[in-house]
Amino acid sequence: MANQHLVKSFDEELRVLDARISEMGGLAEAQLAQALQALRERDTALSEAVIAADVRVDALEHDVQDQVLQMLALRQPMAVDLRQILSAIKIAGHLERVADYAKNTAKRTIVLARTPIPTRGVGGIERVGRLAQGSLKDALDAFAQRDLARARAVWARDEEIDDAYNGVFRELLTYMIEDPRTITACTHLMFIAKNIERIGDHVTNVVELVGFRVTGTTFGDDRPKSQGAMYRPQ
Repeated sequence: MANQHLVKSFDEELRVLDARISEMGGLAEAQLAQALQALRERDTALSEAVIAADVRVDALEHDVQDQVLQMLALRQPMAVDLRQILSAIKIAGHLERVADYAKNTAKRTIVLARTPIPTRGVGGIERVGRLAQGSLKDALDAFAQRDLARARAVWARDEEIDDAYNGVFRELLTYMIEDPRTITACTHLMFIAKNIERIGDHVTNVVELVGFRVTGTTFGDDRPKSQGAMYRPQ
């Protein structure tokens, strides 16, 4: 790293901390991809694997918390080191939530595997999922490379995920109105779509923290949010 310390073990501790964050991100990314695949293929075994994988993400978050507390107590970091350490514990929390939402998606997929579901509704969720996956991948790359431009680009794309989610919401609502027999399945799909939209929000928080660790400030603007029709006053 660019900032070399007199105590070389401190550099190694910072490297290990970032490595744990990257591992968490990779696991959360895999969980999201597998949860979407399980939904598409109605694969309960894959859903169970997504649920089981969440234990490792939780364990890594606890490791990050323990390491951060120890480093704050023993190293008394300042300036860029303090930003790196404090942002790490916050990023870990957001990645843990990403994994939780993937797990919740997998749980609902197991229920949906026994229920007829509208194919087009699943297609809409896949669109939201692809956007969230792309943002998560770019956010993890921005973290690993300290890439401020990429972080800001992910931050600006949150509105696109919101718009896609609003479209899915309206589509599923239409199915329920036209055929009440789809209400149960569509309600589960709505929750899944909301899970993925929330993943997008947590990813945006991650890149805001990447910006903070690089510059010491936030992006400074109001986060772009969709003004979807379903939220507009009549």
